Amino acid sequence: MTWQPSASLDSLKARAEFYRYIRDFFALRDVLEVETPALSQAGVSDPYLSPVQASCMGQAAYLHTSPEYPMKRLLAAGSGDIYQICKVFRDGECGRRHNPEFSMLEYYRLGFSLLSLMDEVAQLVGDYLGIQARMDLSYGEAVRRYSGLDPFSASDESLLQQARDCAGDPELMLDRDGCLDLIMTHLVEPNLPKHTLVFIHSYPQSQAALAKVAENHDGYAVAKRFELYVNSLELANGYDELSQSHEQRGRCEKDLALQAQLNGHARPLDERFLAAIEHGLPDCSGVALGLDRILMLKLNASHLEQVLAFPYPLS
Repeated sequence: MTWQPSASLDSLKARAEFYRYIRDFFALRDVLEVETPALSQAGVSDPYLSPVQASCMGQAAYLHTSPEYPMKRLLAAGSGDIYQICKVFRDGECGRRHNPEFSMLEYYRLGFSLLSLMDEVAQLVGDYLGIQARMDLSYGEAVRRYSGLDPFSASDESLLQQARDCAGDPELMLDRDGCLDLIMTHLVEPNLPKHTLVFIHSYPQSQAALAKVAENHDGYAVAKRFELYVNSLELANGYDELSQSHEQRGRCEKDLALQAQLNGHARPLDERFLAAIEHGLPDCSGVALGLDRILMLKLNASHLEQVLAFPYPLS
């Protein structure tokens, strides 16, 4: 058993300087720093995210997987542009690039298109890392380029066969999105250009989460969202935020039904969040960035432990 930190003093100082850089960046743009609770009685609706469960005041609670829901409540209450630096928690994720507790920057910009948000994220991350090269790829372009399959028109059978080849498991059984996720992690992400800000956008509608949906030039419904990669490492996930209350409730209810199917039970629906959306979420785009991973790149670290004072389970 060790009591000493896994990160060096230089790494700890670099983190402090990074946070100062972020705060200066947003101060220049008049974006308000906010703080919201880490504990929630409802948890996130996404069936593929596992929040850390807790108990508080004799009631079941969850540590947040992101501050999205309470931040959107602030937006609906008239906060204007806001950002938050906080710890978030996701159960079941631990390894070289994952820690169950990690640091996130989440922010929202009113009146920003998805492209405007991508441009600002490119400035925020690119200036910090000293990377100016940039590539924008639609999800369809990325999968076709690096796997040879079209993610929208390919049959379920062809996607499953490629996913089986990626996994080296001829008996693997996954749904369409599960196959696409495996193709992304095994064929697309490792082959993205290095030392480049790579924005992948226009994901399949089934992967919209809380983003708006639109039709692309080929007539397929796509999510108005993006992910940012640098050196094959996913750093950010951004959305043109869904604001229609009936669509928002429908997606949450669908997610909870899938939660029950997968886990035998579902987390409570966050009615306060849905009430805020019904009151009126202003037109905005938002993004969440993994700060530990960005710091890894800045310091040329190969493992999260090198930038965390006390990673799990050493804490």
